[in-house]
Amino acid sequence: MSVQERKQRERADRERLIVVTARELAEQQGWDAVTTRRLAERIEYSQPVLYSHFKGKREIIGAVALQGASELASAVRAATAKADGPRARVTALALAYLDYAADNPAVYDALFQLDGGLPYAREDTPEPLKDAFASLQETLAEVAGEDVHPGMFTELFWASLHGLATLTRTRRLLPGDALRRVELLVDRLAVL
Repeated sequence: MSVQERKQRERADRERLIVVTARELAEQQGWDAVTTRRLAERIEYSQPVLYSHFKGKREIIGAVALQGASELASAVRAATAKADGPRARVTALALAYLDYAADNPAVYDALFQLDGGLPYAREDTPEPLKDAFASLQETLAEVAGEDVHPGMFTELFWASLHGLATLTRTRRLLPGDALRRVELLVDRLAVL
């Protein structure tokens, strides 16, 4: 391995460490607790080293969001692959999405609530974000109906899931009715 390759590997390792540490801190204490000073202390590097990887907190949030998008896509695909039939796949998709949001609140916020500087729904949208949307559309296209564009149906279903995830997390919905809400959403929106 050349010196250049070793330096690139070390740089990539540092960047991963910054993202993992920011994510852990955000999950434990919220995004307000994630500062470059605290990150530098936790990873035992100077603040200038952090700034050599990320311009600031916004870019760190964006990096966490991209990581989360990949994880969300994997979770949705794993859940839908085990389900038999369109209704079961859509239900599995919804439950996997809501579980991911509940289990990873800081990452979910990085994806959908905070400004990580990432463009959504544009040509220059990063691949992990496009793939997360595609993981939803792969299943939802089967139940969109012939008169509805699959992308638009996916947006509507996703918006409904986002609303459920957000309202559940902020305790605006009764937790005991979560499964019934998913069933109602699938019954009313999916053409089976």
